[in-house]
Amino acid sequence: MAAAGPLPLLDQAVSFVSGRLHADGPRLSPAYTVTGGRVPDQRRLDLPGYPGGFDLVGNWVSRQFQLDAFGECLLLLAAAARHDRLDSGGRQAAEIAVGAIAGRWAEADAGIWEIDEQPWTHSRLTCAAGLRAAARSCASRSQATEWSGLADAIVADTAKHAVHPSGRWQRSATDGGLDAALLLPPVRGAVPADDPRTLETLRAYTTELTQDGYAYRFRHDDRPLQAAEGAFLLCGFVLALALHQQGQEVDAARWFERNRAACGTPGLYAEEYDVSERQLRGNLPQAFVHALMLECAARLNSPWKPE
Repeated sequence: MAAAGPLPLLDQAVSFVSGRLHADGPRLSPAYTVTGGRVPDQRRLDLPGYPGGFDLVGNWVSRQFQLDAFGECLLLLAAAARHDRLDSGGRQAAEIAVGAIAGRWAEADAGIWEIDEQPWTHSRLTCAAGLRAAARSCASRSQATEWSGLADAIVADTAKHAVHPSGRWQRSATDGGLDAALLLPPVRGAVPADDPRTLETLRAYTTELTQDGYAYRFRHDDRPLQAAEGAFLLCGFVLALALHQQGQEVDAARWFERNRAACGTPGLYAEEYDVSERQLRGNLPQAFVHALMLECAARLNSPWKPE
């Protein structure tokens, strides 16, 4: 909604996120119910899944710390400020998010994929992106200097420990692998689009983690990509944004259209797509996928403009 324009839904999102920051501060959960409550723990239903799987409700996310959530909150609040739709409560929420990042950015977290706790590169750089956006859009002069300085410190420390010998970003200080999530921080403004690490990460990812017009999160093991898990539609849309940022508009549109078509009959997307079987896999519907698809539709409509 922030990419499409200042719509009422943007105001509602800002109000919801601000409320959670005011209530929970540095203990912010990565997800809440629509009323702001705790997401119930995961449990299995006694129902047959499709195809040959099983059905789950709930999620363990309430027990996780995801550092990148604070950066994403700042990106949203900064976008609202650019549209002149951020009130005093929203500005206070931004200060709370900055304080949480300052106190917790060096901690390991579950990361965007909710797996083992590590100092994930994506999480740290997303916080830097949020800090830079907030410093430009919703900070006083003294706050802008402080918040930009914190972003610089986070990027410098991450670069010291999580740049691969090839010159690209790696998943974490202890994991040298590639990850689709590493494409997002430059798109969000953590580092410049023409930064050598940005360019090398995009090149390596496109070479190593894409196949037949679909994109994958990361390599689990030595198996072929689609043998380990389905293509992640979210990653295809992220790649479209990354290419669009580089001015490769035809390639960006191609990736967008390829992944946009991987939906079910009612136009809903699952988390994964089995390319060989042409079947939806994983969580359905997956809001994260729909959000990135809509953002692509808004942004690819015109040449890339930095926020």
